[in-house]
Amino acid sequence: MAGRPITRRWFLSITAMAAAATALDWTRIEALAAKMGSTAEYPTVVIGAGLGGLCCGALLAKAGIPVTVLEKHDIPGGYATAFDREGGKFRFEVSLEGTAVKEGGAGQMLRHLGIRDKLQWIALPDVYRVRAGDQDILFPQRDPEGFIRELSRVFPQEAKGIRGFVQEILDIDEETHIYGNRSKFLKTILKPIFPLEYPKMWSVRNQTLADLLDAHIKDPAVKEVLAAMWGYYGLPPSKLSGFYYAVATAGYLKHGSYYIKDRSQALSDALVEVIEDTGGRVLLETEASQILLKQGAVSGVQATSGETFPARAVVSNASALHTFQEMLPPDAVPQAYFRKLCSYRPSISCFIVWLGLNRELRGTIPWYSTGVRSGQGAEADYLSCLRGEIETCSFGVTLYDTLYPGYSSPGTSTLKIICLSGYEPWRKFEADYRAGNKSAYQEEKDRWTDILIRRTEDRLIPGLRFMIEVKEAGTPLTCWRYTGNTDGAIYGFDQSMDNAFMNRIHNRTPVKGLYLASAWGNPGGGYGGVLRAGQQVFEQIMEDWG
Repeated sequence: MAGRPITRRWFLSITAMAAAATALDWTRIEALAAKMGSTAEYPTVVIGAGLGGLCCGALLAKAGIPVTVLEKHDIPGGYATAFDREGGKFRFEVSLEGTAVKEGGAGQMLRHLGIRDKLQWIALPDVYRVRAGDQDILFPQRDPEGFIRELSRVFPQEAKGIRGFVQEILDIDEETHIYGNRSKFLKTILKPIFPLEYPKMWSVRNQTLADLLDAHIKDPAVKEVLAAMWGYYGLPPSKLSGFYYAVATAGYLKHGSYYIKDRSQALSDALVEVIEDTGGRVLLETEASQILLKQGAVSGVQATSGETFPARAVVSNASALHTFQEMLPPDAVPQAYFRKLCSYRPSISCFIVWLGLNRELRGTIPWYSTGVRSGQGAEADYLSCLRGEIETCSFGVTLYDTLYPGYSSPGTSTLKIICLSGYEPWRKFEADYRAGNKSAYQEEKDRWTDILIRRTEDRLIPGLRFMIEVKEAGTPLTCWRYTGNTDGAIYGFDQSMDNAFMNRIHNRTPVKGLYLASAWGNPGGGYGGVLRAGQQVFEQIMEDWG
């Protein structure tokens, strides 16, 4: 397949397979439910109202299972939320820049829930824009061949290698969806010939992104551009699973990337509506404190208020480390599993600046989202982020008003600046932060904010500081505060080689009746990843019961 033109006919064929590969077989689910008898006898508690928990809860509720979702925050959604400032004059998006979940298996699942076609999906002008030195490079929407042409124009000496690399990640993704479309029975009996049936998946199982790039590309500058989206996955090429990067990036190149109007909160609210309309409950400002066990199996969840919620299954959308370290008795978890869990590393966190501007920039700035490269390379850049070297690390800027008229109030604009950040630079403030003593923390937070504004002004938007009407920022401690994620992680566990693809932690746990439906489990972070985790756990619960 290497070197074959990516024709429209071939592109549409793999898109169709992608859509079918992870689609819910609702007929099979109904057959499993019929074996269960009265579904009222299967109460389920979901801990956390992030997208993974809400997705699983919505599917369970639609199947007639009594579902209760417990969320400590006063709004649902986890990172898929929004917040207001200046009495609602500015409404800021917490996380979403673009997602491919409109299409493929996730899109099919959302359609089944009655959500997909109710949401307003805004196609991004491009998947991504990279500013590296004097070069601006675009990742085109839904056009792998156009992406190859664009990069080959900029780097003609590597045209063959660029095509080979892009074709490789598309082939890996194609095999993944073919495999996903196989029945459990066929997967089992054909397991001995897996390497022959899926040679691309087999070869990538032990490869990092750096390995994949080295097989096709020689020029370090080209490798940097092809790996430019590593920040969306949380690890640099030498540490990131090549499989994870291939499948996730291929999804963007094939299906395109979309924004959800008017904010990602709309997706979270829609999932809540499905749960409540089908008899379930979403209880906000209700924090789970303990998972109750009876004879080694889950029997319920206790909230910090002391209220107890009976459960035959518990779905944790919370940090896996917090779930097993804080919410279960120590003797409830096999020690080998606990040690393995603790050996995995929470992902990197982030620092975000939200700006409400006092003028309309739509029409004066052509780009939507731009990644400004540091020039030091992905590996050194990752270390800069971990160490909190805010003056030198790469950062991204998103001007939401580019997407459609009316995103912001008349006469204003909404801007987000983001960089990855390790937790360690902020750990020294943790004890005081938790105790409410935030003066030193606030001083450092303001310093980082001012530096990112200055760097954005220097590289992208001259005079930015004079446009600012509202300024807000979030740190890794902010991420911890609102989500409870260990070390403020934004992607759950790292997609490292010991915890990705075939090695990724399972969503079924050794504790009977306890499942993980979050970025901490399988397949991992991102909107598509956590929605897929929610669907997987739903299917696993129904299989275990039916």
